[in-house]
Amino acid sequence: MPNKKVERKTTSSKDRQTLGRLNDLAEGVVTAANRRREPHLDIPARSLSNVRYNRTKKFIEMGRNTNRRQLFNLSQAKSFMQTMLAASGVTQLIEQGKTTSIRGLYYLLKHTIEGAKEETFGDQSECDPVIEDVEVLLGSLREELHLYAQKRGDMVGDIVLVDSGDEIDCSRMGSGGYGIPSIVEPEVIRFKQCKAKFILHVEKDTVWQRFNEDKFWRNHNCILTHGAGQPPRGVRRLLFRLHNELKLPVYCLLDNDPWGYYIYSVIKQGSINLAFESKRMAVPAARFLGLRSIDFKRCGLSESVTIDLNDTDRRRAKQIANYPWFVHKKAWQKEIKKLLDNGFKLEVEALISKNISYVTEQYTPERLKNKDWLD
Repeated sequence: MPNKKVERKTTSSKDRQTLGRLNDLAEGVVTAANRRREPHLDIPARSLSNVRYNRTKKFIEMGRNTNRRQLFNLSQAKSFMQTMLAASGVTQLIEQGKTTSIRGLYYLLKHTIEGAKEETFGDQSECDPVIEDVEVLLGSLREELHLYAQKRGDMVGDIVLVDSGDEIDCSRMGSGGYGIPSIVEPEVIRFKQCKAKFILHVEKDTVWQRFNEDKFWRNHNCILTHGAGQPPRGVRRLLFRLHNELKLPVYCLLDNDPWGYYIYSVIKQGSINLAFESKRMAVPAARFLGLRSIDFKRCGLSESVTIDLNDTDRRRAKQIANYPWFVHKKAWQKEIKKLLDNGFKLEVEALISKNISYVTEQYTPERLKNKDWLD
């Protein structure tokens, strides 16, 4: 742990809980050493074999398998010390009331070990998995460790929130909208007032801009979000909070391709890589509004807007069809089979070929009115 004394800032209850877990981690190592026992860490295994789909909770979660990391095991000593070093780094951040990026933490921790030529971390790729180990070891969100990622995603709608003490009316954010930050925990963002009735999440900022310009969110009393493709943790966590705390339904308008299906899967069930966070990110009640494989004929689209499936697309579609949360759903099996039978994929922007505002004035309102979605 750092020797230098730092001014301890006033911490929130969540920060105190996290610091308590970090202190317990350190105390466990000290206690083992005092008893002349080998210090070790039992880290939940972040592997595909330790991930399962909970049919009751309807999201992906980690199993109980762990990997033991021992200080006196020659092959594990370095990773053990790196794990404790990362825990020390986030402790410093929380105590000082500061945040930094994952890259910033890497530089905070990186140094040459005194009396040796060995570096604590060779590069960023060596540090990132250790940070994830600390997350899962503590059972804490990365954001609770005061670590943020690159901001990606925007929001607009009839909701007023307080972000780090600043009141923000998301109905008055102009053409750019409110940039969704990486850290959206209650200690940072508080919902003050919301008149919206649901959330429409679209895949890309280009589609989001169309909906924002056409004031779809105002005409249909909703919150409009995007995640610039695969939504980052901050966007997923915000969708989770809006859905669970404000009871807002979540509808997803994504491309008609395996990538769009996968994005929906991650929002709904969680991701395999972050299975340990699904309980605080997944929205099992989310619904897939479109684009659908039947929309080529149903909307009368031209062949000029289709994109041929490649071998990777076909393999990915078949993998998704076999996901435990899709394999028993006839509607999804029919959807994916139709995609493969079509032999092409469609982007939401393809609807522009009908009319510049067809997606906002006809397609989406009709799907919502008719409850025409996939679950």
